[in-house]
Amino acid sequence: MVHALLFVLSLAGFVCLALAMERHQRDLCGHAFARRRSRQWRIAGWALLLLALATAVLAQGVGFGLASLSGHTSIAAGVVVLALMLRARQRP
Repeated sequence: MVHALLFVLSLAGFVCLALAMERHQRDLCGHAFARRRSRQWRIAGWALLLLALATAVLAQGVGFGLASLSGHTSIAAGVVVLALMLRARQRP
C-alpha cells in the first residue's frame, strides 16, 4: 500500500510541476497562467514530492525508503513525460 501511495504522490507532484511551466501550460490549456498561479503549482508540486519523501522514510526507513522513492519518482516522471509527448502528438 505504501508503494501505491508513493507513486500517486510522486505522479501528482510531477503533474503540478509540469503545470507550473509556461510551455506545458500553453500546450495543455492553450494559454499561460498568471505568475501567481504558476507559483502555486510549483509550491504544490514540491510539497507533494516532500510529502512522498517523508512518507517513504517514515514507512520504510531511511535506506530502503530513499531507494524506493527514487524508483517511484523515476517512473512517475517518465509517465508525465510520456503523457506530455502523446498529448503534443495528438494536436494538429
